[in-house]
Amino acid sequence: IEKSLMGFFMNNIVVKTEWVKSWSENGVGWVQLNHENKLNPLSAGFILAIKEATEKFDRDTSIGCIVLTGSDKAFAAGADLKEMVKLNYSSVSESRYIENGWLDIPKIQTPIIAGVKGYALGGGCELAMMCDIIIASENAKFGQPEINIGAIPGAGGTQRLTRSIGKSKAMLAVLTGDMISANDAENCGLVAKVFKDNEYEIALKEIAIKIASQSKPLAKLAKQAVNVAYETTLEEGVRSERSLFYSTFALEDHVEGMEAFSEKRKPNWKNK
Repeated sequence: IEKSLMGFFMNNIVVKTEWVKSWSENGVGWVQLNHENKLNPLSAGFILAIKEATEKFDRDTSIGCIVLTGSDKAFAAGADLKEMVKLNYSSVSESRYIENGWLDIPKIQTPIIAGVKGYALGGGCELAMMCDIIIASENAKFGQPEINIGAIPGAGGTQRLTRSIGKSKAMLAVLTGDMISANDAENCGLVAKVFKDNEYEIALKEIAIKIASQSKPLAKLAKQAVNVAYETTLEEGVRSERSLFYSTFALEDHVEGMEAFSEKRKPNWKNK
C-alpha cells in the first residue's frame, strides 16, 4: 500500500483543471478556484491545476496582474483531508507532497493578488500568503487550524504568517488554531485592504486593473525588490534594491515615465 501511494503521488497525480476557471480582461488574468465542494479543499491535483493556470498567465505578455479567487463561501478552507488521511511519513516525504506545485506559485513574476471571501484556512491561508497582496471582503476568515487535526502548517504557514503579523500573533494563531477576522487581519498587516461585501468585487477589479496598467517590467522589478525585503536582511535588501533601481535606467519605460512626468501627461508604457 505504501509503495502504491508513493507511486501515485510521484507519477500519477491527475491535474484537476476542471476545478479551475480562468479568464482575462483589461490586462488582468483571473484564476478562480471552482471545486465541486465550495470550500475548495486543496488536493495535490487541485494545487497543480492552480499552478498551471497562474503560470500560463505569467507567460502571457498581455497580462499585468493575476488575481486568485475562490467561491463566496471560501477562498480555500484547507487541505483535502480525504486525500491526506491516507498518507504517512514515508509517503509524504518521498513523494515531495508539499514541493509539488506549492513551491512554484511564489515564483510567479507577475504581481498576484489573493481575493478572499469566506474562509482562508490552513492551506488556503498559506496559498493566499504566497500571493503578493491579499484583498478581503469583510466576511473573510483567516487561520492555521492544523494543530486541531494533529498537524502543523506545512506550506509556509508558520514562516509567512510570522513575517506578516509578528511572532506573538502568529504563535497565538498557530497554537490555538483560532480564526482571524478580516478586520483583525487588516489591522495586523496580513491583509492589505478589507471592503464591505457589496463593494468588494468592484474594488478588487479596480486595484487589479490599476496594477495591470503599470509598466510590466517595472512592476516585476518592484515586486522583486519588495520580496527581497521580505526574505532577506536589510543590508542584502538595500544592495539588491540599488541594483534593481539601476537596471530600470536600461528600460524604455524609464525614459517614457520621466518624459511623461515632465510633460504633465499619462505615460504610454511600451513594456520594454
